[in-house]
Amino acid sequence: QVQLVESGGGLVQPGGSLRLSCAASGSIFSINVMGWYRQAPGKQRELVATITRGGSTNYAEPVKGRFTISGDNAKGTVYLQMNSLKPEDTAVYYCNAEAIRFGVPYVYWGQGTQVTVSS
Repeated sequence: QVQLVESGGGLVQPGGSLRLSCAASGSIFSINVMGWYRQAPGKQRELVATITRGGSTNYAEPVKGRFTISGDNAKGTVYLQMNSLKPEDTAVYYCNAEAIRFGVPYVYWGQGTQVTVSS
């Protein structure tokens, strides 16, 4: 099992910055990919960014150039630096981890942290 705990959400004005953190515990040795997803009211959960154990990153188009994902899967940590925030970035942000143990894939989610971008 892997447990994920996020922190760093809050209220910020448009154009501002926030940094989200996620710490994993448990069977972190099995994690291959960590990332961030978000879900706005009335919308489906969507990918924000991911980072692999090898350090490869992937970003959703709406956040490219504004958000930066970093971390170390081997240590079970992932961060999301969010700059130039827009009201449409308002959502609950979820930490995600994908793991494989004995050839079986597992997906884990944190409890979510609210990010609100508003003046």
